[in-house]
Parts: sequence; C-alpha cells; structure tokens
Amino acid sequence: MTRAKGLGFDVVRVAKPDAIPLAPERLKYWLGQGHHGSMEWMAETAERRADPRTLWPEVRSILLLGLNYGPTGDPLATLAVKDRASISVYARNRDYHDVIKGKLKEVAGFLAARGGSDVKVFVDTAPVMEKALAEAAGLGWQGKHTVIVSREFGNWLFLGAIFTTAELPADAPERDHCGSCRRCLDICPTNAFPAPYQLDARRCISYLTIEHKGHIPSDLREGIGNRIFGCDDCLAVCPWNKFAKAGREARLMQRDDLTALPLAELARLDDPTFRITFAGTPIKRTGRDRFIRNVLIAIGNSGDPGLAEEAVRLLDDSSPLVRAMAVWATARLLPSEMVADQAERRLDDEADPEVRAEWARAVEGKFLRNASPAGEYA
Repeated sequence: MTRAKGLGFDVVRVAKPDAIPLAPERLKYWLGQGHHGSMEWMAETAERRADPRTLWPEVRSILLLGLNYGPTGDPLATLAVKDRASISVYARNRDYHDVIKGKLKEVAGFLAARGGSDVKVFVDTAPVMEKALAEAAGLGWQGKHTVIVSREFGNWLFLGAIFTTAELPADAPERDHCGSCRRCLDICPTNAFPAPYQLDARRCISYLTIEHKGHIPSDLREGIGNRIFGCDDCLAVCPWNKFAKAGREARLMQRDDLTALPLAELARLDDPTFRITFAGTPIKRTGRDRFIRNVLIAIGNSGDPGLAEEAVRLLDDSSPLVRAMAVWATARLLPSEMVADQAERRLDDEADPEVRAEWARAVEGKFLRNASPAGEYA
C-alpha cells in the first residue's frame, strides 16, 4: 500500500484469518512444555491467540506490516567489551510500540475511510500471533530461532497488524529458506533452543533480562555475559542479513548514548535517574531493580576486580533482587576471605531467604571467583 509505505512501513501483505490452522496445536504444545516461563498471559489468552476470529469474529482480512530497524553496525561488537553494557538493538531508542501504533492507526483510518470497513490495530501487546500471520502473508518465514526472517530485510522487522472487516485478496505465504543452516541455534549462550523452531523462554536471555521478574537461575548467569537488556546473537548471525538495510525511521535509529554504557555508571542509577535516563525507551518498563539485577550479572561476568566496589556497595540495596545479585557478583570478583568477611557483616541482619541462600553459596565457593588481590571494601 502506497499510504503505508509513505508512513515508513517497508512491507505490507495480507493474510486471511484462517491462514494459520496449525497455530492452535503448536501453541498448545509450547505451553504444555512450560516454555512460556512466567508469562502467564500466554496461557490465559491461548484461545484468542490461536485464532484471530476468536479475538474478533467480524475480521475478514488481516494486514501485516513490517518496519525495518536494521542496525548500522555490528550488533554484537559490545559483547567483547566486558566493562560495558550490551543492549539489544531494538531498545536503543524509542519504544517501537509507541512509534508503530501511531503509524498503524493512520493506515487503518485511511483504509476505513476509503472502504467503509471497521478496523482494529495491534502491536505485540494483544493476543495476536503476528509471526505466524506474517509468514502466512509472505513477509518472511519463521526461522529456526522462531523469529521472522525476510529475504529483503534479514532479521530486523518490527511487525504490526490491522484487522479489518474488508475482504482483501490474500498474498501467498513465504516458504522456509533456512535449509541446513543452524547458526542461530549454535550461537545461543544459554541453549534456549531445545530443537529447531522451538524456543524455551526460560533459558532465553531476552526473556530473562526483560520479562522475568524474579532471580535469574545461577546456571544461566554466566551465559548472559554483559547483556543487560535483551540479546541479538541469534538474529545477528543469520546469513540472510547480507540483504538487510539500515532502518530509516529516525525514532528507531540507535542512540549513541545507549551504546556500550559503562557498567560502573549504570550500577549507580537510583530509581529517579533510571527513569530519566531511559525515558521513552523499552528499557524503562523493566524498572530500576530488575535493570540493576542485570547490570550486576554483567559486573560479575566482567572478570574486572575494579568493578567489585559497585557490587559491594549494592549489598546493602533496599531491593532483595539487587542484593542477591550483588552477592553473586561480589563472590565472582573478590577472594574468598573477603567474601566471607562481607557475609559475616550482613547475614545477621538479612531477612530475605533468597539473599541468604546466595550468601550461603558464595561462602561455600559455589561461584567462580577472581583470585587477584583486591582492596578493602566497607
């Protein structure tokens, strides 16, 4: 559609609401395996999610729109700089929900005015299986990492949907072009893919650092590295990215001030400063405590004793989520005798069972530590 492309969408296709007949069974299996983790809304909305007509019985056609957000550089470059934070490409600017929803409403309004049809717009937050519908509409195919891959834009497409009562001709679906390639599966640091085309969110770094509200399991922390919000590994290594183009929507282009931020600075963010720093970005919705939890995991993985000061300072944070990860990071960076000293100072006053359990594991030497000498910490 000319109107949609004029508003910044890079590709528009149409699917019929009955175009994903296999979706209900696949969704049921995924939920049955517990692969949705703590995202209970996935199970609660399963019936509406599996069939667009359950969500809106009057729908006759679904427009799937893609907006390219291709990065200008290597999205994995920051991973090698251990004292800096790696933030997923999509989160380094405005929240895409806000940007795309406004554009979708304009396209939908134009469509309704021209055709006299009713319309509804959806961007990720409603129970709509955008990826399955996008594949059915020909925008791309769901790769082995379960994300839409496009022959034109690689792995870098934001998706939006417009449901309409208008009868529109459907586009042909895209076929799978992954072949024998498994780069996306093999690079995953936490082995989040139990099989091709299956994702276990409970092991996915994006889920763990963004959606998961509790303590991150200790066996997955080392694999997170310095990724403090999301993960681009499986997307970035796809060979189809050779056809990708840099995104052209200014509000979604990567902000330089959100690239390779020093972990030491991030660890010092209080709640007001956190909100100001990440205002308007997807990062803000995690809240300060979850964000600092992630920063502390990155600090613990840095191997830099110079960052131990930040971890030790946060041992007395008001949030148990933060204190627990401060214990883990401290145990990774300081010699055992210093870890024991810190534990002795705090255990009598620590009431949270999860934090106490972290201290117990730390004192027992359950975590890898840097054996280098370190200064005294209060």
